[in-house]
Amino acid sequence: MSTLSRGGAVGDKAAPDDAERVRTLRQDNLGRMFLDAYRAFSARAFERLRARGHPGLGPSHSLLLANLDPEGTRITVLAERVGMSKQAMGQLVGDLTREGYVTRAPDPDDRRATRVAFTERGQRFLRDAYEIRREMDAEYIALLGEDRVQALRADLAAVLAAGARATEEDAATGSGS
Repeated sequence: MSTLSRGGAVGDKAAPDDAERVRTLRQDNLGRMFLDAYRAFSARAFERLRARGHPGLGPSHSLLLANLDPEGTRITVLAERVGMSKQAMGQLVGDLTREGYVTRAPDPDDRRATRVAFTERGQRFLRDAYEIRREMDAEYIALLGEDRVQALRADLAAVLAAGARATEEDAATGSGS
């Protein structure tokens, strides 16, 4: 008996037509397409970053670097921006300090807090990352055309704004938990 077609028990094998339907549903899932596009974009960007002398960095490291203000940022603020614990952010800061991308020092406004700032190597990473983004944008424009890329940006901005509004509404009503 097929779980999909007849509500079978856990562990039942799906019939071949059901298995194909599941594959199709997975591939046609908009959320999965967003995720796959993000992963492909990130993989290409990190490959290019490695080629420019930034080996060993992963997506979590780039999240920290992308959210670090030019004048420096407290670890607690970075953790908030990225959506991770202060402890996890502290580990990322440690990784990037050892690799020479950032420094950490007491915050001049509150000596109990730690401020993270770019080193010259960290600033070079940022310049390289922005240049790679421009290159990849140009490739997407060559593939899709300027008008379609601008429309895609507008559509994605609308999707993100709608998602943010829905999250706020869920939080306000308590229906998101």
